[in-house]
Formats: sequence, structure tokens, C-alpha cells
Amino acid sequence: MSQHYSIKLQKFDLIVIGAGSGLEVANAAYQHGLRVAVVEKDRMGGTCLNNGCIPSKLLIHSADIAETIKRADLFGIKVDRYAIEFEKIVQRVNSITDSDSDGIRNAFEGVDNPKLFPKECKFIGPKTITLVGDDSQDIITAEKILIASGARPRIPNIKGLEGTGYLTSEEALRLKKQPHTLTIIGGGYIACELAHFFGALGTKINIIQRKNVLIPNEDEEVSQKFTEIFSKKYNVYVDYETEYVSRENEPNSGSKFHVIAKKDTSGNSIELVSDQLLIAAGRIPNSDTLDLEKTGVRVGEKGYIKTDRYLETDVNGIFALGDIIGRYLFKHNANHEARYVANNILHPDKKVPVNYAAMPHAIFSSPQVAGVGFTEHELKKEGLEYQKSVYSYINTAMGHALEDRDGFVKFLADKTNGKILGCHIIGSEASILIHEVLVAMRADDNGGTIDNITKTVHIHPALSEVVARAAAGILRK
Repeated sequence: MSQHYSIKLQKFDLIVIGAGSGLEVANAAYQHGLRVAVVEKDRMGGTCLNNGCIPSKLLIHSADIAETIKRADLFGIKVDRYAIEFEKIVQRVNSITDSDSDGIRNAFEGVDNPKLFPKECKFIGPKTITLVGDDSQDIITAEKILIASGARPRIPNIKGLEGTGYLTSEEALRLKKQPHTLTIIGGGYIACELAHFFGALGTKINIIQRKNVLIPNEDEEVSQKFTEIFSKKYNVYVDYETEYVSRENEPNSGSKFHVIAKKDTSGNSIELVSDQLLIAAGRIPNSDTLDLEKTGVRVGEKGYIKTDRYLETDVNGIFALGDIIGRYLFKHNANHEARYVANNILHPDKKVPVNYAAMPHAIFSSPQVAGVGFTEHELKKEGLEYQKSVYSYINTAMGHALEDRDGFVKFLADKTNGKILGCHIIGSEASILIHEVLVAMRADDNGGTIDNITKTVHIHPALSEVVARAAAGILRK
């Protein structure tokens, strides 16, 4: 029996695919008088609000509190007992994010501009999109289109993995029952943030990382120190390649995951048993779901959409931003790009190239990590001359107060003019401390110098003194 659709063709001035940072562009275009369509098949607000940075950081705050309680005796405070109400933690977070997402969707109810299409979409021709629902097929077209449909977890090709019921970050953030033991395949920032969340609350953590350090994209000194710290808290297996996964029912203990991994350097094998398995092996763009070839938009080798410096694709009038173009996979970057795209769509004669200078990032684990600019390895690879300065938290009054004995700030600066080439922080409140450096680096078009920090009076004994003293190490040299 064939299925019959009622087919409608609608024309818009702008179509936005993806209701994350793309909503900023949709709103700007609507206020500018354009007729706008927004296409979003999932929850409103994008990955960040629903499955990414916001729920994860809300959950991680509970982990941070638990870790503070565990260290209370260092500060002369005895805590006899406390209990983890895991389901309550997760319910609190999901109620916040779901409420925000529902609020965004409700704002579109009964509104004809911007018009929301809560459906899956694909291109069927140049600047022409089909949206298929249960009983209707809408076809929409526009001269201007923004593709901001993000990315999703990458699932590695591991023998036996498919069909086991493994978790990705999306399911892990909504688990109702705390795992007793969790095995994580992957060693990047998502793996380490979720390891901290579950581990600080009492879950036994196994991490299998194919590279020789965790968070390998960070500055080498930071990633080495981070791996050292994590290895004291959790079972960390670096240089291991996962070879086989199975899920088996065991007497008296229920269903268990069995993961076999082999060490690249020695060939030794391990078998890890856990009641949950998390795959955190990177992300891939959602470009493969859109049939982009039918509208002429090209993608690169890894599937990221190719754009120019104005975020316009090969097709005049079609733009893309955020994770799907793969430049910086951070929500703050997508919001940054959205402002440029809005301008470049609305004012095509006055387009502005995106300024990515001093694009920062942070990892909300324990310890926190933050960075901006070049790593030392990158400077060596480029053959650039530089000087560096490293200063430890513990050598400041507040660092001592916090008993942060592992944290440090590392500056990399041009040898001749003191221009800040990079800054990398590991330790308490790293995600906040980095902002002083960001302001300094954006102080002028040529990039800020170390003087922007050393000439600033820092409050004593605030933690920011560690940044000032690391900067002063460059000046003295």
C-alpha cells in the first residue's frame, strides 16, 4: 500500500538548518524584515543545550562539590558521611535543560515568521529542501541558506561493539542509575569530563586511550601533567587500542561489558569488565545526512563543509557555521561565527571575514584545563622563536590556600617583541583565569603583548596572581 503525501512548496528569504547557534542568525534576519524558515528535527537549542556543554557542566558541578567534600580534611573540616543521590542529580539537570529547550520551541508556536519545521530535511536540488513528516511533504526554497546542523558522536569500528547498548555522551548525560564501573573508550575532553563526573561521585573508572596521553591536543606539558593526575585517580590505559567488545549475562551480577584492548608498544592485552561502556572517540559532522551534493555544496575529506573566510560555501548564498565546518568545535565559537554570518547574509556588499584571533577553549574536568593560541609543540614545528615561562599555583598565596599543588600557568611569547603566542593553564578555575589573557591578546589588531598583563595591578592574594607571575617570567628573561 503506497503512502500518499500532500506536497506544499513554500518560498522564504532565508532557511536556517539547525536550531542551535543558527537561531541567532534566524532572529537577526527576521528583525531585518526577511521571511525565515528554521528546520530542526530534534530538541531546540542544539547540542550545547540538550546533549553537550550545558547539561555536562551542570552535572560536573555536583562532581566538583563531591570532590571538595572528599578533600575537606585537608582544610581541617571533618565530614563523617554523605550520600550521592544520583537520580536526583540527573533529574535536576534534565529539568533545567528540557525547560529551556521547550521554552524555545514554545516561542515558535503559532508563529509564521520565523516558521519552524520540526522535521528531518534533505536537499533535492539547488537551494531546494524537502521535509518529510508523518502525512505531509513540505518543499522549501530560499536564495539564502544557513547550514548549522552540527556534529554527532563518532562511533569507531570495533569488533562486537554494534548492538551492545553502549553509551555515547548523549545517553550518559541522562542515565538514571549510577554505574558501579564505567569503561570509557577515548581520551579527549569529553571522555575526561565525563570520567570526572562519574568518578567523583564514586563510579570506578577505566579509560582506554589509543594515544600516549590524555587530552593529546593540549600543550604537551599540560597533557602530561593531566594524564599523571588522572592516572592516580582512575585506571588509565594509554597506548591501548580496543580490539573487541562483548556484553554478557553473568550469574548474580547481571549484564556486563567485556572490553579487550592491546597495548601498541608491548602487545600486552587487557580485559576490562564494567556495567556500562561509554564511547567518547570524537565527533563527526552531520553533513552526510543532508544530500549536499544535490545543491552543490562541497565537503572536505573528513566531511566538514568547505567555506571561505566569510563562511560562505562554494554556492553563492549558502553559508555554514559551527561544528559542521570543523574549525573550532566549541559553542562559543559557533556563537562568534553566527554574528559574522548574520552580517554577511544581510549585508552582502559589506561582508566581513571571521576573526578567529585568540580563540580559547576549556576542559571542565578536575583539574580544569584552558588554553589559547599556539602550543609549544606547534611553535617548534613551525620553527618560530619563542620564550616560555611556567609558574605553579602553589607558589602563590591563593594556590596554597586551595592546596593546588599540580596547577600551573604556561606562557609562550615572541622573543623579540613579547607578543603572546599562547597560554596554557591547568588547575583550579583555569576556565576563568584564561580570560585575562584573552583580553590582553585581543587588545589590538596585532595581538597583545605580555606587557598588557604585567602592567596590570593584580589583587593580592587573588588566584589571578599566578597569571601575573607567569607573565613576569617572560619579562625577566
